[in-house]
Amino acid sequence: MRYALFLGCTVPARARNYELSTRRVAEAFGIGVVDLEDFGCCGFPIKSVNRETTLLMAARTLAIAGSSGLNICTVCSACTGVLTEVSRELEHEDERAKVNEKLKSIGKEYKGGVKVKHILRILYEDIGLDRIKNSVKKDISGLRVAPHYGCHYLKPSEIYDHFDDPEDPKTLDELISAISATPVDYENKKQCCGGGILAMDERIALTMAGEKIDHISKESADCMTLICPFCAVMYDDNQKGISLQAGKEYNLPVLYYTQLIGLAMGMDPKRDLGLQFNKVKTKELLSKIGIE
Repeated sequence: MRYALFLGCTVPARARNYELSTRRVAEAFGIGVVDLEDFGCCGFPIKSVNRETTLLMAARTLAIAGSSGLNICTVCSACTGVLTEVSRELEHEDERAKVNEKLKSIGKEYKGGVKVKHILRILYEDIGLDRIKNSVKKDISGLRVAPHYGCHYLKPSEIYDHFDDPEDPKTLDELISAISATPVDYENKKQCCGGGILAMDERIALTMAGEKIDHISKESADCMTLICPFCAVMYDDNQKGISLQAGKEYNLPVLYYTQLIGLAMGMDPKRDLGLQFNKVKTKELLSKIGIE
């Protein structure tokens, strides 16, 4: 099982812990992740401004993966959405021909057939819950974990073949249960992190994120787990700002699911999972499961 690893823009710049833990978990399950040097931005940041440019940027990425005979493993939910939408659109020969006419100027051609999958979906579908359960080496059953799905992991659902219900999602909850932790339900579980408006109105964005942390804290969760780097920017990187604005201290650890499953698999918190890069410190969380 081999995939071209598409990191996007945010992960290399702000989420080294996500990249590191993804690589270690993939390796442990025999998922080959291949680095293709020509990969660039997926096009998401300018999707609402210039659709054609976004289409070409995504098509270029698909063409690079296709020329290597690989499907794509993504770690960013926004990247997943754009690349999947474009791959679906370019299944139509006439649309693909139009795009290829422009890609020709940079020596690229997309022939179709490249599939795009988020790492969480690869774990859920390609590896499966049973194999994940059998991979557990460290007892983390004492942890109460609040899952955050975010906006782009499941929506628009039609491009993802409705593999999970966007109105009542279960996959991340089931993956938390598979490693013996307890998934915590909470009010406004499907609420956006606020990251989409951070650059336009920081106050509102931090208020949105703070409301979710409030709801999670009321349920006595030990940590939050998520699957998108920009959601982590909101809940982990900006948690101090959220606390200052709200006038209260939260200290809610925020782990990528690849970090959480890595702990359950007995991996080294720093060397393999990069927990030292998490902004909200995880010392007390690790102590609860017997890791000093």
